[in-house]
Amino acid sequence: MKPNPITAAPADAAARKAIKPVICYPVETLPRPDLAAYRALRDDLELIETVVVPPREAATWTVPAGHFCRIVSSEGPQVGDLNLFNANDLRERLYTGKTRALNGTHVGLGDQLFSNFPYLRPIATITHDTLDWYGFDAFGGAVHDVIGTRCDPYTHNLLSHGGQYHHCCHSNLTRAFAQKTGMAPREAETYVHDVLNVFMCTGFTRDTGQYFMKASPVRPGDYLEFFAEIDLLGCMSACPGGDCSAQHSSDTAACYPMVVEIYKAKGLPEGWAPPPVNGYDGTHGF
Repeated sequence: MKPNPITAAPADAAARKAIKPVICYPVETLPRPDLAAYRALRDDLELIETVVVPPREAATWTVPAGHFCRIVSSEGPQVGDLNLFNANDLRERLYTGKTRALNGTHVGLGDQLFSNFPYLRPIATITHDTLDWYGFDAFGGAVHDVIGTRCDPYTHNLLSHGGQYHHCCHSNLTRAFAQKTGMAPREAETYVHDVLNVFMCTGFTRDTGQYFMKASPVRPGDYLEFFAEIDLLGCMSACPGGDCSAQHSSDTAACYPMVVEIYKAKGLPEGWAPPPVNGYDGTHGF
């Protein structure tokens, strides 16, 4: 909670607050995907792999460039914390901060997920979202956010005065990534990054600006689908908060498995080419 202000407001406070906002990143010049070309392939897809993410655990999978990936709510309302990596260079990974700045706080149909510096390029394009009907609710909540960092044992330790809990999403992702790569846990967790909260319904309170969560509207059979712009390694935790209607980092919330499906299309989107790494020369003025 924010403390009450101790500084007297200036005489023109109302006028200052009334100044209209300016969008930080005008995106009219940002190259946008031809969504119709992607969606034209969706009616004839071949399922080539299925991965089950157990409740309160994480799992990994790979998506070759040019393939589709669906994250499915299989049995009950469940949210997932998703990390994405360049499968051929793990230093390149999902950058939720810039994805948020270029798309908004929540992502959906037609949005692209961007990687970190110095690569900064779209690594995935969202091609279908069965929750796109939700939009923003009266509380300012929406689904699939790129604002939450992931539940983690360090924050849990702070808030619980020393508690040790190992099934937070950060730890789940660390274990799954370590098992996939062979890295020691301490090294593996340095690769775990801020997540796309799949199916999670979140926003910020109007009065205090605090990050909130509420019961996810996801139903069995709902899914979020994306097209892999590059070879991807996915790693996702089925959050121990279940649908995040009350708490996360919990042994009591009802939790369900999630299913990841990898599909091969008959061809590639018309005019598609893998996105090059960012063209900035990296000299930083030297």
